[in-house]
Amino acid sequence: MKIVRIIARLNVGGPARHVVWLTAGLGPPEFESVLVAGSVPPGEEDMRYFATDHGVTPFFIPQMSREISLKDGLTVWKLYRLLRNEKPDIVHTHTAKAGTVGRIAGFLYRWLTPNALTGRPRQCRFIHTYHGHIFHGYYGSFKTRLFLSIERMLAWLVTDRIVVVSEQQRREIHERFGVGRHDQFTVIPLGLDQTLYAGWQARGSSFREEIGVGSEELLIGIVGRLTEIKNHDLFLRAVALFKKSPAAQKRRVRFLVVGDGALRSRLEQQSQAEGLTADVVFAGNRTDPENVYPALDAVALTSRNEGTPLTLIEAMANARPVIATAVGGVVDLLGDAMSHDPRLPYVVCTRGISVPPDNAAAFAAGLARIVEDIKLRKEIGASGLQYVTQKHSRERLLSDIRALYNELMDHSVDKLQFMNGGPQLDRKEMMN
Repeated sequence: MKIVRIIARLNVGGPARHVVWLTAGLGPPEFESVLVAGSVPPGEEDMRYFATDHGVTPFFIPQMSREISLKDGLTVWKLYRLLRNEKPDIVHTHTAKAGTVGRIAGFLYRWLTPNALTGRPRQCRFIHTYHGHIFHGYYGSFKTRLFLSIERMLAWLVTDRIVVVSEQQRREIHERFGVGRHDQFTVIPLGLDQTLYAGWQARGSSFREEIGVGSEELLIGIVGRLTEIKNHDLFLRAVALFKKSPAAQKRRVRFLVVGDGALRSRLEQQSQAEGLTADVVFAGNRTDPENVYPALDAVALTSRNEGTPLTLIEAMANARPVIATAVGGVVDLLGDAMSHDPRLPYVVCTRGISVPPDNAAAFAAGLARIVEDIKLRKEIGASGLQYVTQKHSRERLLSDIRALYNELMDHSVDKLQFMNGGPQLDRKEMMN
């Protein structure tokens, strides 16, 4: 089965790892996979090293990037030519920009054939995965409405299956924003290479020594690109409020920002202005998460919008307790509420503390609870580890995607057999 997988860029983040794992894991003899990627813009770190480490050599289209550009027309043309050359059975797009240009190219590939005049377009199947979405928190109202209209049109015209990474995300994209039909959606949670974190209990001290954090200090970290949607501004405001709380006087707590991006300088200035220079460490990008997560006592996430953040799954794989804003698939990751005291601005869930979005006071209160309640840290850390081990393995991800591909191809064969009046059908006829 020939698969062409398209992503806008291999920048630091969960989607880049996801497509590399799929491309490397779904290979010969069952599959032949081609990974197509665009360029990583200035200010973002390129993760093509991750592809190389996994034996994946992407096909790069330099004109494909995250933002809308006049080059998008050339990108569509190059993708169309690539599809003509590769003759894939399935085209699988990831992230918003790749989903747009990839599916437009796919529409042209499907219908620009003489057989289309007799109602027999090329029988390539199209899948789009939403790792997150851009329907709020990214752009102004005009751009958001425009992008939403495009997504609805592409779902109707050229998408055979829409993959979402959580049930919460399916409800948001389909029911709230009206994208796609109910029967188009498949929920396939993210998977993680958990072997990387085996033996996490024995690691962490070396990283603490590197950044100058003592073993007697608590270390709370936030991991992710320094961009607007991740809302590190909220994290720093919450830390500043926490520093004024009684919990901050009982034990020394340090805070770690792991990641890089266009906002780093502004966030460092904010940290200085809030008087947090001695409390907050900016560590930049790291290529050794297996050493970073075990060094942390808790992991925070302050995003305005998320699909299912890989950073929280990685934290749970290391039995780290988490505190996060209740957005997108984060809700499913945190689990059910264990207690819901209306007097508290946060909710304690089975696998973490849930905080309303963009509420610095509530986040600071949640941080204080994490710091003071040692028993709770251990309980939700252990619960998270058990959950991720059962639900978010890379093997489960590959199995789910393999089953989806086979289901779509079986449907294609049945449809073509019906159109041709009988069961006689071979692969060459499917691709003509």
